[in-house]
Parts: sequence; C-alpha cells; structure tokens
Amino acid sequence: MMFTKIDNLETAFRHVKTFTMVVVAASALVSVFALYQSYTTVHRLQDKIYVLANGKAIEAYASDRRDNIEVEARDHVRNFHHYFFTLDPDDKVIRENVAKALYLADNSAKRVYDDLKEGGYYSGIISGNISQGMTIDSIVVSVGNYPYYFRCYAKQQIVRPTSILKRNLITEGNLRNVSRSDNNPHGFLIERWRTLDNKDIGTENRH
Repeated sequence: MMFTKIDNLETAFRHVKTFTMVVVAASALVSVFALYQSYTTVHRLQDKIYVLANGKAIEAYASDRRDNIEVEARDHVRNFHHYFFTLDPDDKVIRENVAKALYLADNSAKRVYDDLKEGGYYSGIISGNISQGMTIDSIVVSVGNYPYYFRCYAKQQIVRPTSILKRNLITEGNLRNVSRSDNNPHGFLIERWRTLDNKDIGTENRH
C-alpha cells in the first residue's frame, strides 16, 4: 500500500514538473513574440510622421530628402513667387506677403523689393486700388549640380479698376540648402534671383 502511494506521488510530481515546463516554455514564447511585435511596431512607426492640420492628425511618411528634393525645390520656388507677386491695395497685406517671400531668398530678392519700393511701385498699387496675382506655368529645377539651378515660367495678372493687364514672367536663380524653420519649411534659400522677362502680353477691359 505504501509503495503504491509513493508511485502515485512520483507520477503526480512528474505531471506537475511536465506541466510547469510547458507553462514556462509557453510564457517564454509569448514574451519573445511580444518583444518582436513591439520592435516591429516601433520600427514601423519611426517611418511615419503625424502632422496636425485643422485639428486633425494626418499621417505622413518619412523619406530621404534626396527622394523629394525636386518636389520640395519646386514648391519652395512656387511659394516665393506667390508671396512676392501676390499683392492687394493694402499696406499690411503687401508687407506681410513680401516678408514671407524674403524669408525664402537672399539679398538679391531684397534688392528688387527695395528698388520697387523706392520707385513708388507699392504705393501706386495702394493709391490706384490695384490687385496683382500670378499663376505658375512651370518650374524647372536642375539637381545635377549644387547649388541647384531653377527657372520659373509664370503669368502676372494686374487688375486695375478699368482693365486687366497680363504680363509674361520668367525668372531664374539658384537654391542653397539651409536649416528648416517655420518661416522656411523646405530648407532652401534662393540666391542670385533675377527676372529674365516681364513683358506685357495683353490687356482686357473690365465691364
């Protein structure tokens, strides 16, 4: 009777030992799987950027600057020309737009602004109730050599009380890399900017 009890105890001990080993092995597997999933999730999230726009989180994807350099360069040139040439008969609007443009370019743009200001161009816009806008036709950026060369093809539209004047606008310059900031999100600076063509191409009477 005593030996039977001992056999039962040994059998029970073996069962408990086997069960314990199974539990430990299962726990180890679960831990390894959890660590792997955590690493994979963190690695995946590192490739994503979330931008807050209008109170909503928008997912963006991180990428090498070289992958998007032409896209960013064209947008930088587009933004500069938009702010520099979009004007209304309001001194505050003019100052704010030009200030945004000058954050994106060097003294070559500042000299053009100073010359226009001294020549009474901006005061004439205000006194004549003139609005000026522009549309970009195309922007060509060459990234083969640094600093990057660009040429911008656009049309100006100058709206006067009695007429609308249209002008051709072709400019060129170079782009240099600088630090990104709130005022310069693409991290470029326009250098040696100059106008190649700004001829009148037509006038429309306003009804």
